[in-house]
Amino acid sequence: MGASKTHMFTLTQNELAQVAKVLAHPARIAILEYISRQENCICNDLVDVIGLSQPTISQHLNEIKKIGLLKGTFEGKNLCYCINEERWGELQNSFNTFFANINYNCC
Repeated sequence: MGASKTHMFTLTQNELAQVAKVLAHPARIAILEYISRQENCICNDLVDVIGLSQPTISQHLNEIKKIGLLKGTFEGKNLCYCINEERWGELQNSFNTFFANINYNCC
């Protein structure tokens, strides 16, 4: 596979593409939906709720963390997660701006 040539694109374009890539997996969407519905940070119940193995859940959580959508804290031996509301708002604004600037007058 060839080089991605990301240097040819703006920082915003690269960031939106990276976020879209992370959000393109249904398991990650399910994880984010579940965490966002909780009143407190969640620790260990994702395996039972999502139905994937612990290593797979951990891999998905790591990808979501890379784009800053999750915050985590240690409670005993457990790493507990919650939505990073500030980052969520930033990404929401970025996508809203992107979609608002689409020209609908073509074709």
